[in-house]
Amino acid sequence: MSLPQQLRDESDFDQLPDNIPVTATIADIEEKKGFIVYYRFVIEVKTKGNSKYLIYRRYSQFFALHQSLELKYSAEPQPGYYTCQLPTLPGKVFMGNKKEIAENRIPELNNYMKRLLCLPTWVLLDDLIRMFFYQTESDSQQVPRALRRLRPPTRKVKTEKPKTDLLSAPRAEAVFDFSSSGRLELSLKAGDVIFLLRRVNADWLEGTVRDKTGIFPESFVNIIKPLPESDSDEEGGASKSGKRASSYSCLRCYLLQPEGIDTRDICVEEDLSIQPSYGDLLSRMRDVFQVQDIALNYRDPEGDLIRILDDEDVALMVQESKQTGSKVKRPVNQYPWELLVTHDKDLTVYSTEY
Repeated sequence: MSLPQQLRDESDFDQLPDNIPVTATIADIEEKKGFIVYYRFVIEVKTKGNSKYLIYRRYSQFFALHQSLELKYSAEPQPGYYTCQLPTLPGKVFMGNKKEIAENRIPELNNYMKRLLCLPTWVLLDDLIRMFFYQTESDSQQVPRALRRLRPPTRKVKTEKPKTDLLSAPRAEAVFDFSSSGRLELSLKAGDVIFLLRRVNADWLEGTVRDKTGIFPESFVNIIKPLPESDSDEEGGASKSGKRASSYSCLRCYLLQPEGIDTRDICVEEDLSIQPSYGDLLSRMRDVFQVQDIALNYRDPEGDLIRILDDEDVALMVQESKQTGSKVKRPVNQYPWELLVTHDKDLTVYSTEY
């Protein structure tokens, strides 16, 4: 098959649909406290029809896109595809400060997207590219923050913070000490007064104490002044505008050991529709239970304990949970699947019930 001209044919470009992305620029980075803490890129996309919108992508999504495009358009492409010289994607970085890594990637990723969207029109029509730059429902529900790279320079204006009537604010007093098991959670000392921000679900609240904000179990506090009904967040975190300031989802997990079962509920800043990677789950469970040599498992519909070894096993667990999830009543924002953590070399658990 002959090699098409790399330069874009303007007559072909004019015939493209208006929703085709033509430029994309990183507006900011945002920290996400999911199963692991990571940074995602906030990208402003402009289409041929002059519409603009924001999408949110991790570096891993750039990497997956590039690998798929290479399979199609490399020097030895799949049968039925032309070859094409793809732009260079910055490589993976395994060590260093995550925020600094994300910041340093911005110029390279901007250049990558610029060159990608300057490829021939037949490449722009590829579903891989169109879906990557498509604004998903989850993208549209996000509340953008500073977008500092798109913000015009302004003079600093001295403002006075409005005085808050602390006695009228929703608040609670910690009855017991609570030690956080992740960055999303708020550590409490008995006697602390926590100013309440919202209800995450039936069991967890979000609040502020000593200039720190996080979530904590309601069972550890005594409510002094409750939140108004409008601040309840049990239906998924949407505001009146339909945007989500932050969406918390909770996962129940168990550590199975000879002396008994350690049960934990962890909350992550992710949507219930997100399917985590095997690596992210393994890293988080090691952090939660403070054990390194562990194996991840789940119960299949027949009740058998199944070991998880890779991303495909995670996908199977999620899929099977959809079949059985409706039979078990759970809070609105709790994952329908649960993780059972065992010691890596303990095979006896696969013939016992918990």
